Amino acid sequence: MTLFELSATEAIGKIRNGEIASEELVQACLDRIDEVDGEIEAWAHLNPEYALDQARMLDTQRQAGGPVGPLHGIPVGIKDIFDTDCLPTENGTVLNSGRQPMENCRVVSLLMEAGAVIMGKTVTTELAVYGPGKTKNPHNPGHTPGGSSSGSAAAVAAYMVPLAVGSQTNGSVIRPAAYCGVVGFKPTHGLIPRTGVLPLSEVLDTIGVFARSVEDAAMIAELLVAYDPGDKDTRARPRPPLAETAAGEPPMPPLLTFAKTAVWDQADKETQDAFVELKELLGGVCDDLDLPEPFEHAVEQHGTIMNADLAKNLAAYYEHGKDRLSEVLRQRMEEGQKTLAVAYNKAVDGREFLNDGLDGVFDRYDAIITPATVGEAPAGLGSTGSPIFNSLWTYCGTPAVTLPLLEGPNGLPVGVQLIGRRGDDARLLRTARWLVGRVADDGGN
Repeated sequence: MTLFELSATEAIGKIRNGEIASEELVQACLDRIDEVDGEIEAWAHLNPEYALDQARMLDTQRQAGGPVGPLHGIPVGIKDIFDTDCLPTENGTVLNSGRQPMENCRVVSLLMEAGAVIMGKTVTTELAVYGPGKTKNPHNPGHTPGGSSSGSAAAVAAYMVPLAVGSQTNGSVIRPAAYCGVVGFKPTHGLIPRTGVLPLSEVLDTIGVFARSVEDAAMIAELLVAYDPGDKDTRARPRPPLAETAAGEPPMPPLLTFAKTAVWDQADKETQDAFVELKELLGGVCDDLDLPEPFEHAVEQHGTIMNADLAKNLAAYYEHGKDRLSEVLRQRMEEGQKTLAVAYNKAVDGREFLNDGLDGVFDRYDAIITPATVGEAPAGLGSTGSPIFNSLWTYCGTPAVTLPLLEGPNGLPVGVQLIGRRGDDARLLRTARWLVGRVADDGGN
């Protein structure tokens, strides 16, 4: 196994044991980027010497007997809407060309405190909404990688880095992870601070992570949990033991429930058939779930919130450069400008009603299972695909994880999405790891 193929967990162990140096790992990842990124284009800003300087400093620190953080020497990709003080943050728009923040966002500070190497800035769609960036799907460059965290998902999938961070306001972590065939984890809303990250919607925005295993995703997500006074949705709490719980065995086989949801008819026929087969494979540990009528309005309510908040939070871009924004973004913002306060407040309040109903579901089931996307990554680079299977769960603020367990008709990955109870992220990740093992065992029989 070459160094760039190591999982984050494997690389951490080898660095701590002195088997490899961080500089060696970072150089191997840089060589991999040189090899494959000319076609994939996952990076918005990459400074190899800056990455190597961080690695050398961390190696020197370890050799001198200094403190070794939980991510010591591990390269991480950072979505280009996360402020960084040593690399530009251009938010995927020419309107922020050359923008250089003076300080790091809280997530980057937490990563550096944990000993991570900030590898570079990964491509985002325009202002983290729908306008595609330059990134292509690593499995087939004629297909979209999804968005808005396009570069983060593609960089992990193509073995350029073992870990990356992104954000989700609709489907921007789960969808690209599913299309690129990696693990994408969107925690409970408010678990990871968003201070210093481009705001789209305070109600919906959630920081997420990308990895090639559930264990790695759990590890990096746990290290990012924090209270930050700059993000009122965070609160002081002990860090949940995401990594330890995810690595453990469930006390009994998890019980899943399969929810088609109100948007099932938008799934490709092949996706529908694959999920029917998956449910049959799981047998008695997976029931059917019919969500009641109020859940049918969640996608519309999510859109009401998102459009209005885009109009508010991106107003300066619209006022000073709307002719340089994509048509799809202008349309969403103009629709949001017309949103009535009563409609917005009704949509915001509706989240708690739905979560009350979901609490009853999670009293019985460990997780809800649904498609992560309507199917495999669509051909063409003019769109990032549909987030329709993500909107309900982002609206409710529940944790979600996508697993690369299925394959589409063109041989591209299809993600299986698991959803858990708000605040019960550790249990969701443990269930996700169990499901990976269950499918692998049954697939080998």
